[in-house]
Amino acid sequence: MTAENTTPLGEQLSEKELCPDDLLAGQEAAFARDIERIQKRVAEFVEVTCPACGSRVYQAAFEKFGFSFRACSDCATLYMSPRPSPAVMADYYSNSENYAYWAQYIFPASEASRREKIHKPWLERVLGFCDRYSIQRGTLLEIGPGFGTFAAVATESKTFSRVVAVEANPDMAAACRTRGVEVIEKRVEDINERKDLETVDVIVSFEVIEHLFEPQKFIAQCANLLPSGGLIVLSCPNGLGFDIAMLGAKALAVDAEHVNLFNPQSLSQLLEKSGFEVLEATTPGRLDAEFVREAALKGDIDLSGDPFLQRVLIEDWDSLGWPFQQFLATHNLSSHLWIAARRR
Repeated sequence: MTAENTTPLGEQLSEKELCPDDLLAGQEAAFARDIERIQKRVAEFVEVTCPACGSRVYQAAFEKFGFSFRACSDCATLYMSPRPSPAVMADYYSNSENYAYWAQYIFPASEASRREKIHKPWLERVLGFCDRYSIQRGTLLEIGPGFGTFAAVATESKTFSRVVAVEANPDMAAACRTRGVEVIEKRVEDINERKDLETVDVIVSFEVIEHLFEPQKFIAQCANLLPSGGLIVLSCPNGLGFDIAMLGAKALAVDAEHVNLFNPQSLSQLLEKSGFEVLEATTPGRLDAEFVREAALKGDIDLSGDPFLQRVLIEDWDSLGWPFQQFLATHNLSSHLWIAARRR
C-alpha cells in the first residue's frame, strides 16, 4: 500500500463550483427538513459496534443534530451509534427533500463543472489503477451512481468494453438512462452475478460506503461480484483528515447521513477481511483548506492562536492556500479518501 499520494490532483476546485451560492439556501432548507424528519424516529435507532473492525471499545467523539458519534479505540474509525435502522435509512433516502433538490437544481446547474473537474479526473485515476496493476478493461460496474455523470463520462470514453450502473432509486436510475448509461435497477445486494452480469472487471463506488448501515455486507457482495484479480475502487470521507480534525462536529463530512467515517488504515482492514489485497490508499482531496478557511471567516473556529494556519488560510490564502491543500493531499492528510484493492 502506498504511503503517500503521487497521483496528480487535477485543477484547483472550489465548493461554489459544486453548489452555486444562489442554490445554497434552498438546499440547506431541504436538508433541515430531512433532519427534522429523521429526528422524529430516533427511538428506532440501533446500537452498533465499530463498522470497520467490530470493536466494542470506543470513546465519545461528538454530537451533531442530536446524534452521537464515537471514535473506535482500536482503529480510530468515527461512527454514529446509535444509528438509523435499515428501515429508517431506506425511508430517509426514498423521501429525502435534499436529494430531490440536488437532482432538480444543483446537479444540472453544476454538471459541466463536475464533469470536467471531478468525473473526468476520477476516470483517469481509475484507468491509472488498471494500467499499474494490469487490470482488464472489460466491464466497469458503478454502484450508487446518483445522477449518473461519472458513468456517462466512462461510457462516452469507450475505455471499457461495457459500463453498467447499479441504482435502486427509480428517479436516479432514470437520470442515468437519460445520459446514455446502462442501468440495473436493483440494490447491489440483490444482484445475481450469473443472471444480471456475466463478468465484472472493475467495481467503483464513490461516496457511498459512508452511508451504509452494514458496510461489511456491501464489501462482501462486491467480493462476490469480482473474480480473482478484479479491482474495487472506493472513495469516501477520511475521518482522520484535516478539516474533520480541525472542525469536529462542524465539518461538512460529519452529518446525519455519514454514519461511517473510515480512515485509510481502517478501510484497508475492512477490505482485507473480505478477501481483498489493498493496493493504494490515498487522500487526493481539494477542499479541506477551503472548508477550514470558510469556518474561520464565519467565526466557527478561531485561528488567532495558531499563527501558521492564520497566515496560510487567511492572510496569504491566494498564494499559500492551494499549495497547502496539495501538501495535505500528498501526505494522506486530506479528509477525502480513495482506496484501490484487488480481489485475491
